[in-house]
Amino acid sequence: MTSFIHQNFQGKILPSACRSISSLAVIENSTNFHGTHDTVLPPFLPLHFSSNYTKSGRCTLRNTKILHAHLLKTSILPSDNFIINSLMDWYCKSTSMVHALRLFDKTPQRNLVSWNTLISGCNENFLFQDSWRYFCKMRFSGFDPNQFTYGSVLSACTALGSPLYGKLVYSLAMKNGFFSNGYVRAGMIDLLSKLCSFEDALRVFQDVLCDNVVCWNTIISGAVKNMKNWTALYLFCQMCSRLSRPNNFTFSIILTACAALEELEFGKAVQGWVIKYGAGEDVFVGTATIDLYAKCRDMDQALMEFLRMPIRNVVSWTAIISGFVQKDDSISAFHFFKEMRKVGEKINNYTITSVLTACTEPAMIKEAVQLHSWIFKTGFNLDSTVSSTLINMYSKIGAVNLSERVFREMKSTTTLAMWAVMISAFAQNGSTGKAVELFQRMLQEGLRPDKFCSSSVLSIVDSLGLGRQIHCYILKIGLFPDISVGSSLFTMYSKCGSLEESYTVFEQMPDKDNVSWASMITGFSEHGQAKKAVQLFKEMLLEEIRPDQMTLTAALTACSALHSLRKGKEVHGYALRARVGKEVLVGGALVSMYSKCGVLVLARRVFDMLPQKDKFSCSSLVSGYAQNGHIEDALLLFHEIRMADLCIDSFTVSSVIGAVAILNRLDIGTQLHACVTKMGLDTEVSVGCSLVTMYSKCGSIDECHKVFEHIEKPDLISWTAMIVSYAQHGKGADALKVYDLMRKEGIKPDSVTFVGVLSACSHNGMVEEGYFHLNSMAKEYGIEPDYYHYACMVDLLGRSGRLKEAERFINNMPIEPDGLIWGILLAACKVHGDTELGRLAANRVIELEPCGAGAYVALSNICADMGWWEDVLKIRSLMEGTGVKKEPGWSFV
Repeated sequence: MTSFIHQNFQGKILPSACRSISSLAVIENSTNFHGTHDTVLPPFLPLHFSSNYTKSGRCTLRNTKILHAHLLKTSILPSDNFIINSLMDWYCKSTSMVHALRLFDKTPQRNLVSWNTLISGCNENFLFQDSWRYFCKMRFSGFDPNQFTYGSVLSACTALGSPLYGKLVYSLAMKNGFFSNGYVRAGMIDLLSKLCSFEDALRVFQDVLCDNVVCWNTIISGAVKNMKNWTALYLFCQMCSRLSRPNNFTFSIILTACAALEELEFGKAVQGWVIKYGAGEDVFVGTATIDLYAKCRDMDQALMEFLRMPIRNVVSWTAIISGFVQKDDSISAFHFFKEMRKVGEKINNYTITSVLTACTEPAMIKEAVQLHSWIFKTGFNLDSTVSSTLINMYSKIGAVNLSERVFREMKSTTTLAMWAVMISAFAQNGSTGKAVELFQRMLQEGLRPDKFCSSSVLSIVDSLGLGRQIHCYILKIGLFPDISVGSSLFTMYSKCGSLEESYTVFEQMPDKDNVSWASMITGFSEHGQAKKAVQLFKEMLLEEIRPDQMTLTAALTACSALHSLRKGKEVHGYALRARVGKEVLVGGALVSMYSKCGVLVLARRVFDMLPQKDKFSCSSLVSGYAQNGHIEDALLLFHEIRMADLCIDSFTVSSVIGAVAILNRLDIGTQLHACVTKMGLDTEVSVGCSLVTMYSKCGSIDECHKVFEHIEKPDLISWTAMIVSYAQHGKGADALKVYDLMRKEGIKPDSVTFVGVLSACSHNGMVEEGYFHLNSMAKEYGIEPDYYHYACMVDLLGRSGRLKEAERFINNMPIEPDGLIWGILLAACKVHGDTELGRLAANRVIELEPCGAGAYVALSNICADMGWWEDVLKIRSLMEGTGVKKEPGWSFV
């Protein structure tokens, strides 16, 4: 409005008055206008009214009607377009477009300012369709739009989501000579960046060399909103180099870009400009500065900036609270929330959601319930965003029943977002059935699941048939082009074991982001196709997609699976060039890769160079030392981790216990067990399983049983470890009892479990039970027996003295027997003195493994036991002729 009036009244008004020309003075006492007809009215000064009325904050409908009546009394109104336009503007600002339109219709001589005021008013009151309609009427009435008209209409087109209309308006503006006008170009840049592509917006910006700060702000803002934060920083540097002075809005938006990129150094440079131009006291600039330091995890500096702010608003308070939440400092977040309430600052739903996020730990259940009560008291529970956060909070605490309660209470006003959060809550807590049931209820109630609902339900689908049904539905409703939905689809197929379908979906996706590439690479690695995973990473680079930390981690995991040091070093080099080689996520993957490739010197060097060491990097190096036989180094590293007060998790402890098991040192194992109990990790599944294995290898089966009983929720690996432990210690009956208990708990055995079961049968001579369990593998669980299972059966028959039956069993095996199986039969023949079958078995072993000394020695011993010394000499000369040497025995004693 200021510019509208400035254009038409340059000759009437002093330049200093132009900044507030569209407003009238506020009525300090409205009773001044209720006098009798005899009251002599003071002289009316239009400029005095227009300079103060809007600024006072009392531009209400009631006061505007009083002013309107006063102006009608003075007979000024009908003859002065300036007064009519100002009055129309006041009605627009009072959100009374009905009165504004009525006044506009009664205006005898409309001018350009009248039309501009009405169009601008429609925009202010979100009547964007009316704004477009009056623009069309204006042109039809013969008025030529000016720069402010075009700017307002372009804003309306942006709000309407109509790029076609916007392009038509911009074409008209260029035709009428407004090609280089900053106000018009800013409107078009904003429209293109929001509705089309940022590249189009950048092209319009670069059409004309412009020093207009509004244009610069618009293009920089567009870059940030389109996640082109590096481009925003580049444009800011260009702006400064062209001597265009940034304003407060520029600083706030560029600080936001720095926060998104976590570019602290650049942000500090921008803060220097802020101080130089005296913009530090601006509340928006101050808030953006706090957000920058918070996102860069420098909460001390963020707090200092917060305390320096002369004026704080709800956004400032929310920014500092969110910063503490991101740093997992729930106590400080709650403290500032209480301070915010004490000073009487208005609290919005964003503040509440930030505080609720601080309560997502099980230890915060008390504070969570208290906060929920306050939310209910203040009425924020009716806000769908707050309710969704409440559902998510209770889900992460583990109280999914309270999540359901919140969802039921909001049933009348539930949004798609709330359905998605509730489905996700069920998924996070392993309630697959409830999640699928809720998804079906959505469909039954006529709701159309969005991308969040579909992605959440796909994340917990473990049935290929159900997954394919949901896939069909997603294709039907047109959600497949969405990146998150497509990624969830191929991840679902990968988890269900259908890697071929997973890759087909991946290839069909129209757009792929780093998460998509990382998920597909991980899928190949997890399914034993690491070569394909590395190849996919190369394809990603060829498509000029810049890998992020997640993708590089997935590629390093594939290199680890291949034990390919060369490829791992190549990925390491790329990570260093991308400046992420020392980041926690990539650094941990590098330590793991070098450890699994056996290059522990490099693994340790990378580990020592990491500025922050997480659980994964620590456990990777410890297990690397243990698996490569450096047991002392593993124990020393564990001691260093404890002394440095670094975070120790169950995986690190499991790796150390595994190293002790290799050493067969019960004394060290007992000390570790005490340490683990003190840390509260003894109930963890992975730790308990490692302790069971350690005590088993050290010969303490009773301690195995005690540790197993102490595990809170044993998984398949824990049950299998206990079964194998009993079997190895000759307690076959106990092993089978544990197996029966496992089945009663609803846990399905795998191939390793059956090795333990058959081994237990073997140690106790349970032949019939052995046949039963071998046959049940394929019949009940769809597991095809392999060499280890058949070897256990041959051992069982051999130990029972049923050597001929063992031979028939080997000959009838569906797979070709290897040297191990014939070797087991050979050992049984030696025990039972069956020289004929022993010779046969020995010959088969020598055929399959001609370089192995075991068969020669076993056959030689059989002949020696029978007193056939000539045969013994022949066998030993045969060994010398083939170059086979018996390795000397050794022991710890």
